Amino acid sequence: MKKKRVHMVGIGGIGMSALARYFLAQNWAVSGSDLQSSSIIHGLSKLGIKVKIGHKISNVVKGTHLVIRTVAVLLTHPEIQQAERLGIPVKTYPEALGEITKKYETIGVAGAHGKSTTTSLLALAMIRAKMDPTVFVGTKLWEFGDSNFYLGESPYLVVEADEYGGAFLHYSPAHAIVLNIDKEHLDYYGTFAEVQRAFLGFIANVRPGGIVVLNKDNVALWGLVKRIFAIAKKRDLSLFWYSLNNPAASRIRKALRIPGEHNVSNALAAYTLLRALKVPARDILFAFSRFMGSWRRMEHRGLLKIQDTRYKTQVFDDYAHHPTEIKATLRAFREKFPKKKIVCVFQPHQMKRLQLLFSDFADAFEDADLIILLSVYQVAGREQVERFKLKVERVDLSKKLVKEIRKRHSKLSVEYFADTKNFRKKMVAALSGHIHSSAVLVMMGAGDIFQLTDKLIEK
Repeated sequence: MKKKRVHMVGIGGIGMSALARYFLAQNWAVSGSDLQSSSIIHGLSKLGIKVKIGHKISNVVKGTHLVIRTVAVLLTHPEIQQAERLGIPVKTYPEALGEITKKYETIGVAGAHGKSTTTSLLALAMIRAKMDPTVFVGTKLWEFGDSNFYLGESPYLVVEADEYGGAFLHYSPAHAIVLNIDKEHLDYYGTFAEVQRAFLGFIANVRPGGIVVLNKDNVALWGLVKRIFAIAKKRDLSLFWYSLNNPAASRIRKALRIPGEHNVSNALAAYTLLRALKVPARDILFAFSRFMGSWRRMEHRGLLKIQDTRYKTQVFDDYAHHPTEIKATLRAFREKFPKKKIVCVFQPHQMKRLQLLFSDFADAFEDADLIILLSVYQVAGREQVERFKLKVERVDLSKKLVKEIRKRHSKLSVEYFADTKNFRKKMVAALSGHIHSSAVLVMMGAGDIFQLTDKLIEK
């Protein structure tokens, strides 16, 4: 039989690339396109997936059975219009993944923060317990061959359930974890009440008889307890609330190698669900003890040597891009390196997030000794998904944030790089001028800041 063919527009995204690997594992012919190349696309190409850089009508060919687009790709996109002319069905990434979740006993991991780490811990513990799930994770794991996808042979599927654009409302989980609710993606939801309503909708999508694990320590989530209990009663769901006050938390602290109380909480969420599924505690804790972290989550990248000093600065990459995540991550670095200076280079992600949460960002860096802010990273097409338009200030918000941090926290050293030309030279000058002892450098943000790390570290 002739292979089915799928074409993916925006294939370089972390979710789309995992989906591409899934279709390839199902023996589909997979092709895709994206605006620029990346390490993720290189990984797909090595598997034989044909990826075109740039979007053209010719990328969509006759005989294609399905076209999948990221939510940032509009229906007016040339490849989408070509698909419609050829009569090819078009689905968004959440719609396509939603169809897959119906075929499995799916576990969906939701929350404003911590999804990737929790999904990783959950999946690795299930593999250790011989449950062999198929896994979609929003980061790359060396245990998966530096991949964000793992093909299992059991009926289980573990996926990150992202709330952006209402994506997780397309999913049909048998069981679910809700880590936390926060003021995030307000450009799409408009108000925090709508964010909460979306999470309630996700819980209501859990199949009757399913298990739902929830974080009692998250005030916004615990505040919905009555409405959650009403959903659970109607859907015959079993609720398990976890907290850092639980006795299991101390066992997890001893087992985990990754630092930070936020990661203890993430691990506790995975532990709680697995114990509800009757997985032995010894298997769970063993898997946790072997987890060394993942791509861009407090990832150690190498050393930066500053000339004329005997110190070599350790350099890390981290994906944190929300004030809550920044605080938790810097606190974890402070815990891990109590005697070292912490330098945070932060690239804000999306102008409207920075504008809406400006005050929170100004108070997010207290555990750093030196903060260097870069200009804001904008995702192409992201503004098209917004349902609530917000007039963006025409001033440079990163520069404005520097002034606000200095105003509120006079003891913190803050600098601003208007551009990244001669980045290594600028960084060495900044470190030499402010840091006179060994330091830890954290390259932080959800944009392309990780590409700058390569310019710093010794080869």
